[in-house]
Amino acid sequence: MRILLAYSGGLDTSYLVAKLSREGHEVVACTIDCGGFDEAERLTIAERAQLYGAKQHLFLEARAIMFERVLRWLIAANVLRGRVYPLSVGAERGLQAELLAAHAVEHGFDALAHGCTAAGNDQVRFDAALRVIAPQVQVLAPIRDEAPSREEQTAWLEAQGLPLPQSGGRFSINAGLWGLTLGGGPLLQEDGEFPEDGWVWTQPQADAPQSVTVSFEGGVPCALDGVPMDPVALIETLNERAGAAGVGRGFHLGDTVLGIKGRIAFEAPAAMVLLEAHRELEKLVLTEDQRFWKDHLGEVYGRHLHQGRFHDPLLRDLEAMFRSSQSRVSGWAKLSLVGGQAQVVAMQSPHSMMRASDAAYGERAATDADAAGLRTFARVLAEPAALHARAGQLQEHEALT
Repeated sequence: MRILLAYSGGLDTSYLVAKLSREGHEVVACTIDCGGFDEAERLTIAERAQLYGAKQHLFLEARAIMFERVLRWLIAANVLRGRVYPLSVGAERGLQAELLAAHAVEHGFDALAHGCTAAGNDQVRFDAALRVIAPQVQVLAPIRDEAPSREEQTAWLEAQGLPLPQSGGRFSINAGLWGLTLGGGPLLQEDGEFPEDGWVWTQPQADAPQSVTVSFEGGVPCALDGVPMDPVALIETLNERAGAAGVGRGFHLGDTVLGIKGRIAFEAPAAMVLLEAHRELEKLVLTEDQRFWKDHLGEVYGRHLHQGRFHDPLLRDLEAMFRSSQSRVSGWAKLSLVGGQAQVVAMQSPHSMMRASDAAYGERAATDADAAGLRTFARVLAEPAALHARAGQLQEHEALT
């Protein structure tokens, strides 16, 4: 068979390249680049795939489409799973499966293979996406279905005279444009403490405050410190700058697609800066009800994406709502990066609802305010609670008499 293999360069997928090719299959290893690779890593991954027996290795560039199809909506919806985690890596799996399937169909592959295990979320994300967009494609998942242990894979590779892939060390590491995740080791237990030297992208918290100004146009980040940048370059730059200030570190303990609990560490410097800036700018230009319903629907959006439902039509409906809500989210937010946190200290927008009134909160009412009207408004607002209290008092009185 001609097999297109989703290739990460790690042990599982390197084992699959060698195993499938030695079984007589023609294997083309394909890496979908949604960010997280430098040029040296690109070269290493390509060389490793061919060393293990791949007929060819492909890098498919997907950072720009990743932003347009996924990240712009995570920003628009202010998605933080469990209120802390910005879906750093799992959000890209549905798109990666779609692009792999399109390439497999276009180039006449007999099957598409991935190296997901039976113990994680990605197997569901890949298979669910492929079931919707390419049901005619045969999907192979040997690591999940045959369940070779990492020790067994290592022993088999050594028996074939093949070098072992470079290990990620103590932790399982996945990186993308929106952040990096670390799993395994002490994170397999709820009371396990992550070591300081385990972090990859971020430095210890900076002592001296640093600042960065992020500009948005229609909810899309478009400039850093007044310098126009495309969203991908902006995110990559922020990952470096904010990461150097210790921003973006966190831990997430949550519900997996499989129903079990899982715990990870993550580093998402750009995501945390952009979400903080965007959320505060929205407070300036949107109404309370707009933000209330968008935040609620953002939780729904993030949950579906996490569960591997990237191609569910509901998400397209929600994206249409998010798009409408962002029409006035333009302006800039200045953030202080200190103590490992990003804090908005100033902002401005041509659509500011604060500047639209001459009132000063706590100081003076608007010039067109009606004092009598305000008293009536307070009375109407309190009427349901007042009636509830009165009804309770009547019931108590009747009980006494």
